[in-house]
Amino acid sequence: MSKDIKIKKGLTIKLQGEAEKTLSSAPRSRTFAIRPSDFHLITPKMVVREGGKVQAGDTIFYSKSDELLKFVSPVSGTLTTIERGAKRVIKEIIIEADPQDTFKDFGILSPDSSSAEAIKARLLESGCWPFIMQRPYAVIAYTDQEPRDIFISAFSSAPLANDYDFSLHGKEKELQAAITALSKLTKGQVHVGVGKSGSSPFKGLRDISLHTISGPHPAGNVGTQINKIAPVNKNEIVWTIAPQDLVIIGELLLTGKFNPERIIALSGSEIKTPKYYKTRIGAEASTFLYDSGLKDENVRVISGDVLTGKKISPKGHLGYYNNTVTVIPEGDDYELFGWNKPVFNKISTSRALTFSWLTPNKKYDLDTNTNGEHRNFVVTGSYEEVFPLDIYPMQILKACMVQDLDQMEALGMYEVAPEDFSLTEFICVSKQPHQQIIRNGLDLMYKEIG
Repeated sequence: MSKDIKIKKGLTIKLQGEAEKTLSSAPRSRTFAIRPSDFHLITPKMVVREGGKVQAGDTIFYSKSDELLKFVSPVSGTLTTIERGAKRVIKEIIIEADPQDTFKDFGILSPDSSSAEAIKARLLESGCWPFIMQRPYAVIAYTDQEPRDIFISAFSSAPLANDYDFSLHGKEKELQAAITALSKLTKGQVHVGVGKSGSSPFKGLRDISLHTISGPHPAGNVGTQINKIAPVNKNEIVWTIAPQDLVIIGELLLTGKFNPERIIALSGSEIKTPKYYKTRIGAEASTFLYDSGLKDENVRVISGDVLTGKKISPKGHLGYYNNTVTVIPEGDDYELFGWNKPVFNKISTSRALTFSWLTPNKKYDLDTNTNGEHRNFVVTGSYEEVFPLDIYPMQILKACMVQDLDQMEALGMYEVAPEDFSLTEFICVSKQPHQQIIRNGLDLMYKEIG
C-alpha cells in the first residue's frame, strides 16, 4: 500500500473567518460542564453528588454497562448542579471551578518499559479511555477487546477546522509517549495521516506508519483514511484517536496528571478576531467568544466545525471532543423567489443557476439557511461525486432508513461513522439528515448484532 494517498472525490468548502495562527490563553472559566450525551450510548452512574468537592482527574461517573469505563473531572472545584431531563436522564453536570487546579496524582508510567496491561489499566483509571473511539459503530472503544489497527488523522480538511500543525507545535514529547503506549495495545500498526505539505510534529516520531494525505474534504476524515489504508471488515475492530487527545494521554503518562487542555480554533465570519485559544475541556464558550468579539448578536455558535458540530448558546460549554468553535450568521431570513434566480454567493456542486464553479478560490460568508425544505430523496448522482469511500452512499442511506440489516452489512456499515456523510448531507437537494440516518442505522446494528 502506497504511503501517499490522494483523494480525488470531495468538496473543499472555503469560508471566511479562518483562525489566525496566533495563540492566546482564554480567561479562566467560572464553570465547566460534562454532557453525557457527548458519549454515545453511555448511561452514567454518578459517583459524586451535588455539593461534592473534586480534583482534576477524580471520577465523576462511570458507565452503567461497564464499570471500568470512568469519566473524570477536567478541573478541581465543586460539583454544583446535575441537570436532569425527562425520565431523570442526566443532561449536564456543572462544576464550579477553583481559582487554581489541584490534580489527582496517578503516578508516572514509562511507555517504553510498561506492559500493555499496565498502560490499559492507567488509561481506564485516569478517565483517558473515552478518548479512544472504535469502528464499527463509532462509539467509545470496548474495554475488553484488542484492535486490529489504530488510526489517527492529523490532517484537517473540514471548513475552518483546527490546523494540527499549529496547535500541536512543541508537543512531540507527549505525542511520542502516547503513541508508544498505544502501539502496545494492538498487534497491528498505528497509522497516522498527515498533510502532504506542512510541518507536522508526527513526521519525526517512531512506532507509527506515516501516510501523506492530499485532496479535498473529506480527505482529513479518519474514516476516509481507514477506507484507503485498511478497510474494516466484519468481526474486525479498529480504534481512532484525535491528535489533541494524544497530548492529554502523553502528559498523563509523563507527569501522572490528567490535564485536559484544548487548543481551540475560534473561527467564522462573525468573529472579529478569529484565532487560537488555550482552554480546557468543558469550558464556557463565552470566555473566548467575547474576548475575540462578535460582529452581530444574531449568530449560530457551533461547538465543532460547520458540517459536524452542535449548536450551543454563546454562554454554553465546549463539547468534550471539540477543538473548533465556529460562529456564522443565523439563517433565519428567506429570499423571495430564491429558487428561481441566479445565485452568486453560495456554494453548489450543480451548475443550474449557480456560479461558484467559476470562482474556485473565493471564500464565502454562508449562513445556516438550508435553502429548501425537507423532501423525499431525489436521485441525482451528486453524492457519489463528493463521497470518496468505496461504498454506495445512496444505497446505504436507504438501507438504514428501512432498517435492512443484511443490506447494511453488505454495503459497508462496519466502517462508516456519521461524519463520513456530512458532505453528502451538505449538498443534498432533498435536505435529508444523512448523519442522523447513519447514526440511527449504527445504533440498530449495535443493538441487534453487537
